[in-house]
Amino acid sequence: MRVEGDFIKINKWLLPLSWFYGLGVKLRNTMFSIGMLKSRAFDVPVISVGNITVGGSGKTPHIEYLIRLLKDSCHTAVLSRGYKRKSKGFVLATPETTMPEIGDEPFQMKQKFPEVQVAVDKDRCHGIDTLIANDKDIDVVLLDDAFQHRYVKPGINILLVDYHRLIIYDALLPAGRLREPLSGKDRADIVIITKCPKDLKPMEYRVITKAMSLYPYQQLFFTTIDYGELKPVFEEAKVLDGTKAANDNKAADVPSAATLSQLKGHHVLLLTGIASPQQMTHDLNPIIPQLTPLTFADHHNFKAKDVELINNTFAALPEPKAIITTEKDATRLQHLEGLSKEVRQHLYVLPITVCFLQGQTKMFNHQIIDYVHKNSRNSILVKRKDDHKPQDSNHSGDRPRTISFRNN
Repeated sequence: MRVEGDFIKINKWLLPLSWFYGLGVKLRNTMFSIGMLKSRAFDVPVISVGNITVGGSGKTPHIEYLIRLLKDSCHTAVLSRGYKRKSKGFVLATPETTMPEIGDEPFQMKQKFPEVQVAVDKDRCHGIDTLIANDKDIDVVLLDDAFQHRYVKPGINILLVDYHRLIIYDALLPAGRLREPLSGKDRADIVIITKCPKDLKPMEYRVITKAMSLYPYQQLFFTTIDYGELKPVFEEAKVLDGTKAANDNKAADVPSAATLSQLKGHHVLLLTGIASPQQMTHDLNPIIPQLTPLTFADHHNFKAKDVELINNTFAALPEPKAIITTEKDATRLQHLEGLSKEVRQHLYVLPITVCFLQGQTKMFNHQIIDYVHKNSRNSILVKRKDDHKPQDSNHSGDRPRTISFRNN
């Protein structure tokens, strides 16, 4: 059973400042509510995925889930802010685009899904306009981390809430980690409790469902993390014939594609630069008892001293040994200079995907696909249905304006 707010720390001394911060956020939200600030809808389905807390709640894995769900039947685009990128304005990713140009998470998505349009722009309205202007066949735009970007009115607003940092127990910045008051969750059409234990008890489902106090128009889902096969980050870590490293005649400690259970007898360095590494450590410890976490800040820009720390920490581990890192961190580490040969030969990335609990997969998928179906004129989902309709020479073929999910 979870301990309520097990990752939440509230600085009570800063609560007065949180009151002033909340006042400013409420004023901004009120200006949108009464129309002084305008939210803009688009003629293409827009799905926003975000949170109301500082730090990670699993946005990238959930965006990737939506990409997998839609990409084969819809021409899908992803628009992100591109946090900590070195470029300005709108940038459309190509196979030649580098990680510093668009940021680590958009770069990761473009590498994994090259057929999907991935772009970055701080101004989301401008970004959507530019995407559509460049490619009029786009069926759906997925907005990454845009819950607070209220100038865009998405058709579906998905709010992610970390199971270990339930927003109902948190406080506003700077005392807590909430970006806006708890009432902000009312804008969500779908709320997903992320990073849940796989064995979440039925009683916990009921307790959390009641505590979240959602409206009838809102749907609540629960997801957990599934870990994939370990894959080498560098070519020199790959094996020949499943037994030898590509640039070394010594027997490899880890296969080129390995399961976590194969590392049970290894001393493993868990190298992360993500917002909440505690869940990964908690999940891996029972499988790999000899796990040594080495953590950096989210989106950390590795310096020479960090490289030295990584090299020295790994060198101090006894054999057999390996390094595990996240997909997001791997995008930065693979371009990092100064990593020792030993580190490069033993560095493996651990892919993650999200999985819905309580048999909720079909329900979630249906709601997403149905929304895109009803609002797109290009997708295969719609064309298959239109194939059975009588031809009408007066039919214009124009897209209908995006319908809000709450009205579907």
